Amino acid sequence: MVEKFIRLFNIINAIQSNPGISAADLAFKCDVDIRTIYRDLRLLDTITPITNTGKGTGYRFMGNFFMYPLNFSEQEALVFSLLPSMVDEDKLPPGFHTAYDKVMSTHHKEKSKQNSIIEDITNIIQMGTPAYRKESPNYLQPLIQAILEQKTIQTTYHTQYRNETTERKIDPYYLVPRDQRFYLIGFCHTKQDIRTFRISRFLKVDSTTETFDKSDFNIKKYLKNTWSIEQGEKNITFKVRFNAEVARYIREEELFVHPRMTDNKDGSMIFGVTVNNEKEFIRWILQYGPAAEILEPASVRETVKSQLAKWTELYK
Repeated sequence: MVEKFIRLFNIINAIQSNPGISAADLAFKCDVDIRTIYRDLRLLDTITPITNTGKGTGYRFMGNFFMYPLNFSEQEALVFSLLPSMVDEDKLPPGFHTAYDKVMSTHHKEKSKQNSIIEDITNIIQMGTPAYRKESPNYLQPLIQAILEQKTIQTTYHTQYRNETTERKIDPYYLVPRDQRFYLIGFCHTKQDIRTFRISRFLKVDSTTETFDKSDFNIKKYLKNTWSIEQGEKNITFKVRFNAEVARYIREEELFVHPRMTDNKDGSMIFGVTVNNEKEFIRWILQYGPAAEILEPASVRETVKSQLAKWTELYK
């Protein structure tokens, strides 16, 4: 069985590196008779279509099949690494160890390349530093790595509103950039629930050997009616009028929610949206000053009028 596995692996490599290779050449490379090659090709054809358009044309893979990179999961890599210890050394055919070494070498090379790519990405993405710190560690690399490998992380996290630092295990699901900050959405083992963490508040991030499964978690469903990143408990429907000067820029906003936009003849826009955190939405509206007018709900309109009156009094 092991011998057949190695031969199939060698056939795939030979066809991949030399499309159009003949059955006779494959038999020579694998040191078997041509009838064995035909049987192996029929087996491989059940996995990925192999074509031979006529006598003398040789064999090639159809479509976009390509074996490299191996893309082993951590569990698959572990299982394969244990293979030599699970078979009888005396029954191993010649060439097993060299073939095995090539597979593992390819896996380690692929892993190293992936790590290098992630490192390059995190160097490109520049993050700011909280005003109270001289510098802030960039934990994007271990977080991206853990998300891709579905590895649980061990962290030290500072909760700002409670001014509390805790040790937590988190299953990292997604990174979300919002308002010049990065947030991590994942399952918190301490709270036994999905939580959102601000990256700059991590004081330590270490990967563990524990793996996780996101199961049926749906990021779009989780963030439904969430204006920015903080979630509220009650949905509120807003109607806002933007003047013509800013209306065209509002259409470019990248949102988790789906607003209802109606254009007016004068170029202004009526913007309707349902959100679950009115404070986040109001902060966003206020940045447009008099170019944005809250029409509904009336209670929020009155609250903003009262706030503006206090601001006017402050700047007298």
